Formats: sequence, C-alpha cells, structure tokens
Amino acid sequence: MTYYWRMKMPETSRYIALITKNANLATEDMAKEVYQVSRAQALIALCGTVPGYWFTVFFIDKIGRWAIQLQGFFFMTVFMFALGIPFHLWTLHKIPFIIMYSLTFFFSNFGPNSTTFVVPAEIFPARFRSTCHGISAAAGKAGAIVGASGFLYASQPAPRSADDPGYPPGIGVKYSLLVLGVVSLLGMVFTFLIPEPNGKSLEELSGENEESTPDKQDTFYPTIPV
Repeated sequence: MTYYWRMKMPETSRYIALITKNANLATEDMAKEVYQVSRAQALIALCGTVPGYWFTVFFIDKIGRWAIQLQGFFFMTVFMFALGIPFHLWTLHKIPFIIMYSLTFFFSNFGPNSTTFVVPAEIFPARFRSTCHGISAAAGKAGAIVGASGFLYASQPAPRSADDPGYPPGIGVKYSLLVLGVVSLLGMVFTFLIPEPNGKSLEELSGENEESTPDKQDTFYPTIPV
C-alpha cells in the first residue's frame, strides 16, 4: 500500500524543473529546499527528539511508564492546539513555531513514542507476549503510514495550490494540527486503560504466578503411619 501511494504522489517542482531542462532553476530550488529542511530538522532533533529519548531513559524507572505516557499525550495535545488555533500568528513568527513544534517532538519521545515499545513487552502473558507485541508494533507502523500520508494530503489548502497541482484540496495545516490534537487527547484517554508495569515482575503483571501456585488450603499432606 505504501508503494502504491508513493507511485501516485505528484512530482516536486525540482523534478519538473529538471525535466524542462531548466538547470539553473532546479539548482537554486534544491539549494533552498536542502538548507531550509536541514535547518528545521536539525533544530527539531537537537531540541526535541534526542532530549526526549534521554529523559525517558532517565525517568522511566523513577516515575513509571504510565505517567510518562500520560504526560506525553497531555502535552502533545496542549502544543498541537496551541499551534493550530492561532496558526496564522505562527506563520508570522517562524522561529517560535519551530520551538513549539520541537516541544511536541520532545513530549512525543518523552512519552508514547518510547512507552508504546516498552509496555507491550511487559503487560502480556508469556504465552502470548511475542505475538501480542508484534501486533502492537504492526499497529504502530500502520498508524505511522496513516499519519504521514494522511497529514500530507489533509494539510493541503482547500483551494487548489499552484505549487502542488497534483494534490487534491485538503483542510489546511491549521485544521490538520487540530485533528492531531484530538488524536493525542484520545491517546491520553486510552492510557487510563493500561496497567502500570513499573516495579512488577512479568509474572505479577500477567497473573501467571497465581495460576501456577496452588492454594495452601487445597494442598494435600499425606499422613505417615507410626
């Protein structure tokens, strides 16, 4: 499905410029694309992605998986709404926008992006653990595909853009960010349905100790004749 959608994506302006043999335009456009994207991605990684992972490593056994996931979804919801509601204001102040957007990545990694890999390996019974962890991982990958491709199409402006003539009209970046905020809010609600595995053995979490240990009242002690 990913391959199919990638084949259906429209070509970029750089590719069109190369096809039309306008090398100067293509070179200038590519130089601006590489610089802008690299700068933004570097800032996001340095300020959000990498520190978020290290915060998780440091705090995961101190405050627990459940608390990290809950606060991660909470702050993702806050920042998504803070970016989406006054979106026009952020278009006039790009550096603060990047900082705010980096914070969503920070709390994504200091939150569900880390805990959703850890918790499935701990809460399922041993006899189903690898299978259920695989299902959870597959669901995460499916969500990544839907999120990446869905945001690409949904974030397109409602009137057809001259820059991307191949994309259908969408709901715009503002409302796409608000949708992401709602999804993060739903993630926070569903977090209340999972147990806290911190400080417990795998057998305690799955209840397998209770199944394998017989009740003392039912234990039979044979009598030995004197």
